[in-house]
This record gives sequence, structure tokens and C-alpha cells, in this order.
Amino acid sequence: MDPDPNQQTRALILEGLNQKSRLKAQVFNQCLDVFNQLKEVLSEISNDLTDLLENANDRRVRLEYRDRGKFEAELKFADDVLIFSMHTDVFQFDRDHSIWKNEYVKENPFHSYCGVINVYNFLYDSMKYNRSGDLGYLVGRLFVNQERCFFVEGKRQKRQDPKFFGQIPMNREELVAFVESAMLYALSFDLLVPPYDVVKVASVEQVNAKIESERMKTGKRLGYKYNSDDVLAKEE
Repeated sequence: MDPDPNQQTRALILEGLNQKSRLKAQVFNQCLDVFNQLKEVLSEISNDLTDLLENANDRRVRLEYRDRGKFEAELKFADDVLIFSMHTDVFQFDRDHSIWKNEYVKENPFHSYCGVINVYNFLYDSMKYNRSGDLGYLVGRLFVNQERCFFVEGKRQKRQDPKFFGQIPMNREELVAFVESAMLYALSFDLLVPPYDVVKVASVEQVNAKIESERMKTGKRLGYKYNSDDVLAKEE
């Protein structure tokens, strides 16, 4: 008697569900563990650098770390804020991504499933004055898979080349390098005067807004194209 095609189909579905659900649970748990370690690193860096600052009494100079919840953390320094945010979903890379040339991924495509930790750069005053319309910029993101292997995309990050994926284990030193690279980039990523044509018109609502912070949108590259290349590259 031939097997029931419906049973075969359902068996394949169940196998896929069990396999993918276990895989994604493992990825999520590893990424969350890394994110919790990242929070510890952020707190340590904040305390260490504040102790070394000569003008630590100036709140604009002092570093401040804040845990914003299970999936978010904040580091303030000078005129900048870095928001570290872990996405709760698990991702795979598109077929054109260079990660597919990596031997570690070729060996097992399931290695390509990753959790993501994003780093956004905002202006300090955007947060301080609750300017909800202000812009933040993605300056880095960290990918972690079920074996705790990782690689990084972002500004001036040392582990950007996907060839490192599967070769270097995630540890405290790598997290420190990830954070410090993001901080150095943010410090060099200055606020530019918006082009005249971008701000030459204002609405009555903007002018008469009761909340001062809502009158003008601000961002480091407002009116300019923000590329994935370095800050020193020519703006288009």
C-alpha cells in the first residue's frame, strides 16, 4: 500500500517545525546571553572612562550607562547617545550576501541563522529634550548564531569581513572592541548644518508648537545622504 501523501507532507512539516523552532530558540538564547554580557561591558566602560576623565563633574563629559529593559541599553557620552537594541526575531541573510561565501556557512547553512544587536547613534539633546522627530543613525550591528559565533557590520568595525564568521568566538574582549569602535565613530561623526533648502520652509504648526523640541527636526546628516561607508567618505 502506498504511503498517504498527506501524512508524508505533514511529517515533513512537523520535521521542519521541530528543526527550525529548536534552532531559532538556540539562536535567541545565545544572542540574549551575549546582549546581557554586552550590558555588563557597557557599565564597566562607563565607570572606567568616567574615573579617568579630568572633568568628570561636567555632566556633558561624564559617561552614563542605563539599562532600558530586557532588550535595550543606553550609553551617553559628550553630545552623543548610543542605543544598543537586540531584535527579538531570528534572521537569515539574503542570497546575495557575502556570508554565503564563508566555508563555515557552506558546511552547514543553519549556521547562517543569527540574532541581531543594533547600535544607533542619537544626539544627547534629542533625548534630553524629548525631540521625538530627531534622527538616529545605525552605526553598527552584531550578528550571533546558535554556536555563539559572530561577525559585525558597521562603521570602522574590526570584524566586518564575513571570513571571520565561525573562526573567532564571542568573548568580553570582542564586545569591548565592538563598543569602543562605535564610540569612536560617534565622536567623529559630527552634526552638519542642514542644507538651506531643507530647512527654508516651516509650517505654522512647527512655529506655534507648544513643545519647543518639536519645532525643528535634527540629525547629524539631515538633508544629506547617509551611506554605509565611512564618515570621512565624500557625502553625496
